[in-house]
Amino acid sequence: MSPDPSFNSPFSQAGQAFLSALLKGVHGTDGSGTAAWSSVSDVAVRLSRLQAETAQRHSTLWRAMLESSKEPVASPERGDRRFSSESWKSSPYFDYLRQSYLINAKYLVDAVEVLELEPLQKERLRFATRQLVDAMSPANFAATNPDALKLALESRGETITRGILNLVEDVGKGRISTTDESSFEVGRNVAVSPGQVVFENDLIQLIQYAPASDKVRARPLVIVPPCINKFYILDLAPENSFVRFAVERGNTVFMVSWRNVTEADASQTWDDYLEHGVIAALSTAKEISGSDRVNALGFCVGGTLLGSALAVLAARGEEIAESVTFLASMLDFKDTGEIGMFVDEASVAARESAIGGGGLMQGRELGFVFSALRANDLVWSYVVNNYLKGRRPEAFDLLFWNADSTNLPGPMYCWYLRNMYLHNRLRDPGALTMLGVPVDLGRIAIPAYVLATREDHIVPWQTAYRTMGLISGERRFVLGASGHIAGIVNPASKNKRNFWVAPAVGTAIADSDAWLAAAEERPGSWWSDWDAWLARFAGESVAPRQTMGNRKHRPIEPAPGRYVKQRVA
Repeated sequence: MSPDPSFNSPFSQAGQAFLSALLKGVHGTDGSGTAAWSSVSDVAVRLSRLQAETAQRHSTLWRAMLESSKEPVASPERGDRRFSSESWKSSPYFDYLRQSYLINAKYLVDAVEVLELEPLQKERLRFATRQLVDAMSPANFAATNPDALKLALESRGETITRGILNLVEDVGKGRISTTDESSFEVGRNVAVSPGQVVFENDLIQLIQYAPASDKVRARPLVIVPPCINKFYILDLAPENSFVRFAVERGNTVFMVSWRNVTEADASQTWDDYLEHGVIAALSTAKEISGSDRVNALGFCVGGTLLGSALAVLAARGEEIAESVTFLASMLDFKDTGEIGMFVDEASVAARESAIGGGGLMQGRELGFVFSALRANDLVWSYVVNNYLKGRRPEAFDLLFWNADSTNLPGPMYCWYLRNMYLHNRLRDPGALTMLGVPVDLGRIAIPAYVLATREDHIVPWQTAYRTMGLISGERRFVLGASGHIAGIVNPASKNKRNFWVAPAVGTAIADSDAWLAAAEERPGSWWSDWDAWLARFAGESVAPRQTMGNRKHRPIEPAPGRYVKQRVA
C-alpha cells in the first residue's frame, strides 16, 4: 500500500518544508513580508555575508587547483567515508569536484541556521537540506565518481551491466539491497537459539528457550521486542545473540514473537497489543515457570508497550513483574528526535482517515523513513556500491534483519501516533485509558534498569532518561555507546565500546546533563552490568526443567516459530 496523497513521505514533506521555510525565513513568520524590517534586514545581511564567504572559498579553491596546491580548502566531516578513496585526491579534476561540493554543501547547511524560523520549521528545513545535500553528492553519479569510472574501464563495461541488473532486481523488491540476503535464513543461521513455542494466539507466539546452564534462576525473563521489527535482533548469529547471553547466565528466557499482520486481520488496537500481547506473555511465562513473579524487558516500542502494560496491571492491582528493563525506549515523547518532526495534526488525521479503521501501516514504508534519517549510510552508500560499481552488498546479519520488515495494524499504529508522538499523553497520570483503566506510570514501583545509547537517532538518550522521573522505586540508568541498534547488540564476549553509569543507585537525578556530568565511564559492554543488576531480582538458583511448557501450554513447534518467518511481500 503506497502512502495516501494526503500523507506525504518524508522526502516530499522535506521538499515542501525547504521551499516554504526559505520564504518564511527571509520574509517573516507567515511568508507575507509583514515581519519587522529590522529582522528581515538582519537576515539579509547575514545571508549576504555567508554568500561572500562562500564565494571567497571557491576563489581560494580555484587558485589552489591552478597552483597544484596539496593543501585542502574543504574537507569532509569526521566519519564521512564518501570521499575516502585516494582517487578523489590524486586527480585534480575530482579533487576540485569534491571540494567544491563540500563548500556548496556547507553554504546550504549554514544558510538554514541564518534564517529566523520557528523551532519545528527549522528542524524540518535542516532535514530537507540534509536530504538535498546528501543526494547531490558527486559520489552518487556514475559520471562523477572516479572509482565507478575506473571499475567500468577495467571491466570493459561489465560493472555497468551488473549495476543495471542489480537495479532491476531491487526495483522488483521495492527497496535497496543492503546485504547479501541469500546468506541468511531465519532458523538456520540467525534466530537459532534452541527452544519451543509454548503459546500462541492471533497476535503473538511465545518462545521458551532451552536452558544452557547447570542451574537456572527461579524467576524467568520475559522479553518484549519492538513490534515494528522482528524479535531476532536480540537473537542474531550466536556470537551476537543477547538471548544466548541471557540463557547462558542462567535465565529462563521467554520471547514474544509478534505476528506480521496482513490486510485480512489488520484491525488490532493498542489495547489488543497490551492484553493479547504483553500481558498474555507475562502471565503465561509466570504460569509455566511456577514463579511468584517474572522479570520483564522491553526494547524500543516494546518498552513503550511494556510500560503501558505494567501501568495497566498496577491499576488492576495485579503484581506480575519483579523488575523491569527498558532498552532504548520512550515513555515520555516530548523530544522524539527527527522522527517526530513530521508528525502533526494534519498528517495524523490523514493516517487515521486512510487506515485508522482498519488496514495496514506497511513495514516497508516505516523502513524507508528510518533509512532516510541516515541516508548516506543506509541509502546512498548502497546506490554507489550496487548500481554504480556493480557489486553485491556484503553479508551482514544486522542488515538482513533490518530488511526483514513487519506490518502494523492501522488502528494500533494511528492510536500510538496520536497519543504518544503527537500529544505525549502517556507521561501524564490518568490522561490515557487503556483496557478500561486510567494509567499512571508512577504506579510502576518495581526496580528498573533504564538503558539508552548515546548516538541513538530514533530514541534520543535524553528522552529515554526521562523515564527515570516517571516511574517509582529503585532505578538505575546506564548510557551505552553507539546507536539505537549497535549500542544494544554489543556482546559482552567481544568487550567492545564502553558505557556510563552514575555512582548512586536509587532515585533519578533530575537533569540528564547533570547525570552525565556525575557519571563514570567504563570499558566494554553494558550486558555484564545489566546481568549483575538482574541477578538481584532473579530468585534463587534451581535445577533447570528438562521439558518446556507445562500441561496447559504444551510445546507447539520448535523455535523460532512460524510468525517470525512471515515476510512482507
